[in-house]
Amino acid sequence: MTIRKTILITGASSGLGRGMAFEFAKMGRDLALCARRMDRLETLKQELEQLSPSIRVSIKSLDVTEHQQVFDVFDEFKAEFGAIDRIIINVGMGKGASIGTGNFEANKQTAETNLIGLLAQSEAAMLIFRKQNSGHLVTISSVSAVRGFRRAMTVYAATKAAVTSLSEGIRLDVMHTPISVSCIHPGFIRSEINDHVEKVPFIVDTDVGCRAMVKAIEAEKANSFVPSWPWSLLHWVLRFAPDSWIRKMS
Repeated sequence: MTIRKTILITGASSGLGRGMAFEFAKMGRDLALCARRMDRLETLKQELEQLSPSIRVSIKSLDVTEHQQVFDVFDEFKAEFGAIDRIIINVGMGKGASIGTGNFEANKQTAETNLIGLLAQSEAAMLIFRKQNSGHLVTISSVSAVRGFRRAMTVYAATKAAVTSLSEGIRLDVMHTPISVSCIHPGFIRSEINDHVEKVPFIVDTDVGCRAMVKAIEAEKANSFVPSWPWSLLHWVLRFAPDSWIRKMS
């Protein structure tokens, strides 16, 4: 198995991105971390360096809806480290409401962040990997990608389905090259995006979920559903469940 020494993580200041940074730091990996909230990144950098003094940690401010900034920041990390071995596109947003209820701006913000922002990050990452002729692109989708959902999940689930499809297209494009592409589909993992939601079935704590995600990322499979129990099975149930059942649960 290839050891990916230098790892770039977007959306690293909180939630799953922050949790994955800690897991990779324990493994001795060098980290290029970016997010909008620089104050949180500075605190995270200190914590990671205390945890693993031998690793390199670099932080930069990034808003993925500022598309040229995505290319600039990724290139700056590449110049700083010499090579980027893995890029994890982790930024995501879960705002939204039922279509046609007057919440277009929230739905648009989610779509722009989760899809157009991901496209910019994917373009910037693959430019680096194609030039290096090596690398591992990781996208973070969701189990919600397998079905349409109602209310606040409508646009979110649609964007995650697009993430899965885009990832597959990129993977097919670079098949049989030294570049690999993995799409991770987390189930319900406690993070800032769902911290206000109560009674979520099968939800696990952030650290448990992040360990499962990192394990799946290290395996470099094309698609992974995490934690594997119950989601490696349950995502098939969701695919074929009747619409009435999906409506009740969302």
